[in-house]
Amino acid sequence: MFRSVGQVPPIFRRDRLNDVILLELPVISCKKTDKAGEGFVGRILKWLIYLAIIGAVALVAYAYVGPFFGADFSPPQTEIRQPVTLDAD
Repeated sequence: MFRSVGQVPPIFRRDRLNDVILLELPVISCKKTDKAGEGFVGRILKWLIYLAIIGAVALVAYAYVGPFFGADFSPPQTEIRQPVTLDAD
């Protein structure tokens, strides 16, 4: 292994990461977007809206299909008689 004078051996190079020789040091950059709803709260709100829509569709489907599977949504019917007195002169 021949190397020129002044060349730094690979084990002492600064731009080595997990035995991979990099041309530049890695830099983590944070890109900001102007789109609304891209943050953490926006994603949570978007999923809550999706869940609300899915829940509403499931409730309507259960109301229509429920009687076929034994769910009875009708109120109990009983006859109630109460006397009414009118005070009309």
